[in-house]
Amino acid sequence: MNTRRLRLATALAAAALASVSLAGCSGAAGAASEPAADPSSLVLALVPSQDQANLVDTAKPLTDMLTEKLGIPVTGVVSKDYQAAVEAMGAGQAQIGFLPSLQLWQANDRYGASVVLQTERNGNITYPGQFMTNNPDKYCSTPVVERDGMSFCNGADALKGPAGLDSITKIAGAKVAVLGPGSPAGYIYPMLALKEAGVDIDSGFQKVPVTANDASVLAVYNGDAEVGFSFWDARTLVQKDKPDVGQKVVVFGLTNEIPNDGVAVSKDLSPELQKKISTALEEYSTTDEGSAALKAVYSITKLAPADPSSLDVVARAAQELGLQ
Repeated sequence: MNTRRLRLATALAAAALASVSLAGCSGAAGAASEPAADPSSLVLALVPSQDQANLVDTAKPLTDMLTEKLGIPVTGVVSKDYQAAVEAMGAGQAQIGFLPSLQLWQANDRYGASVVLQTERNGNITYPGQFMTNNPDKYCSTPVVERDGMSFCNGADALKGPAGLDSITKIAGAKVAVLGPGSPAGYIYPMLALKEAGVDIDSGFQKVPVTANDASVLAVYNGDAEVGFSFWDARTLVQKDKPDVGQKVVVFGLTNEIPNDGVAVSKDLSPELQKKISTALEEYSTTDEGSAALKAVYSITKLAPADPSSLDVVARAAQELGLQ
């Protein structure tokens, strides 16, 4: 690693220890004419799918494991948004990224990052985005049912998308909690579903911007928004602090299935180090300790070898919204 890149990585590590989020970078790093030596430390970029202030601490067992297995200090940092994590990898400020599906595709397409692992959750390799509300009388055309302490209607209790999309046109004119455009479940897929249903996604409803999935749930729970978008089932992220979230926040619709998120590693790392990282993470996910740690970070139950071609569908969805 050259001196400039080492300074950047060291600065990011210090920022992480101080619980400061990683800022976005502009542009990709220039291609080196000769392969650089592997760095003496690594930065793991995390995207803010839950409370940013605690995410680095939550991920500490993961970074500690990587430090031990690789023999290289690994520090976690939280990007300010989904896109910043991609740009940090492109600029050489992060070498490992736990990224949503669109950002995995972008990191590979723009900066040559290797998509090495994808997540499994309870045996599933895809997941739906969810539409949730605090006003089930308006959005539910079937009785509300409860499953594992969580409330659903319109067939969303099948936990497989799509479901309940006939009801999403009722969002017109409502306050809706929306994540940034980089979020597949918190923006891209629900917005595409609304567009296909004939809802004006530019001015047809009032957007309440939120930065993370748990914040979307809380916006609905607290009444700051009538509807919210998130991944299924982000309500569990706040259940400890809000035990009645499963009753107050009802899921009334599910988007089409979305490819799971996963892990990308920088092209600047040697193939040997890339393999060591992916092997360490995959093996860690099969242990009780690793499964618990990954579940705490991103509700991951297992990491498996990636199928990069599976990410094309989310890239096409983003293109349909003019985001690519």
